[in-house]
Amino acid sequence: MAKLARKVALVGAGMSKFGRHFPNKRNPDLWIDAWLDAVSKVDNGINSKDIDACYVGNYSSDLFNHQGHLGPQMANLVGLTPKPAPRFEGACASSGIALRQAVIAIASGVHDVIAVSGVECMTELPTTGVTDVLATASDSLFEYPAGATFPGLYGTLASAHMHKYGTTIEDLMRVGIKNHENGRENPYAQMQQSIKEMMESKKARLEKEGKDIPDWKDEFDFLKSRSNPMIAYPLRLFDCSLITDGAACLFLAADNVAKKFTDTPIWITGTGQGSAALSLHDRDDLTSFIASREAARQAYQMSGLKPKDIQICEVHDCFTIAEIVALEDLGFYERGKAVEAIKNGETKRDGVLPINTSGGLKSKGHPVGATGAAHAVEIFKQMRGIAERNRQVKFDVEKAMTHNLGGSGGTCVVHIYEK
Repeated sequence: MAKLARKVALVGAGMSKFGRHFPNKRNPDLWIDAWLDAVSKVDNGINSKDIDACYVGNYSSDLFNHQGHLGPQMANLVGLTPKPAPRFEGACASSGIALRQAVIAIASGVHDVIAVSGVECMTELPTTGVTDVLATASDSLFEYPAGATFPGLYGTLASAHMHKYGTTIEDLMRVGIKNHENGRENPYAQMQQSIKEMMESKKARLEKEGKDIPDWKDEFDFLKSRSNPMIAYPLRLFDCSLITDGAACLFLAADNVAKKFTDTPIWITGTGQGSAALSLHDRDDLTSFIASREAARQAYQMSGLKPKDIQICEVHDCFTIAEIVALEDLGFYERGKAVEAIKNGETKRDGVLPINTSGGLKSKGHPVGATGAAHAVEIFKQMRGIAERNRQVKFDVEKAMTHNLGGSGGTCVVHIYEK
């Protein structure tokens, strides 16, 4: 992979509150929230006349909201028409692709400044409808007709990882516990409670209702109980990401104009994208994502960095097993060794390699079209030292990464960031 022809900077980033917003808010409202939040994070200010194009990441407003052709709508809301406003779709990696294409466009000299939009409003549909829409990102010929929705597909991946490497139910639970600890510190997160707090809250409610109080000694007891029902073995409810509405906004600028907006730009020095067969039965290995490995290879090669150089990373934890696999695919740990690192606390906020300080998809939420851009928002905050509450890591972040996976691994986008 060649170096980028021009340096590309992230000069501002913001997001809406993630959660269940319908019917009070839909995609346009969420995008405005994210835009205003991002504008407030640009040191020297930015407005529509500074921006050459709006690149929109959205998975399926067509099916979720009966609204196609979303790009011009988002651009018009912030005064960017008649400038270009393409929409990019790659399942859960949609805004990761939008970010990558914006980087390439600026590096090529086509544009100097681009606004990247990631947006999805999922709660307009009931859960069964959301499941049906998301299933269109899997193989609709063989998997979906057989009942293989995404919890089932990732349950298959988890079972394969357990069989091959001895991964346990408790290993999956540690990922969820850690990410909820981070999410409770994120004011933008959908679920701002730790697993322990949810356990104690349920105990208090049962006591108030005069019912028997379960003998839960810790979070693991709670997560093994009926309060955490099985969804698709071995995945339980708290192994699964949330149905979420939300938006994220990023401002990218070429090196020759970046200083107009800030004296402390975050440089995107590596970008990569990979693909794989949609259907699991066409894959040689169910314990790894070839698209992740390829996207990471490209990003590392372009940036000149190696896994050991990355200090912090937001990975795509749509299910707890996905975080474990990502840590191995990105080269941070050998195959089957990530669970030991998680058990030892290495991926906690105060560990040697903090992962998903935002709370991840598991706690922050997963509005599928917005997730990739939201990853970059968290990295921007951590590298600028402005993460809210108690979420800021205790060291100066010089090099970081985001990992955005689409569907059951059919698409992956990886970006590397440096000061």
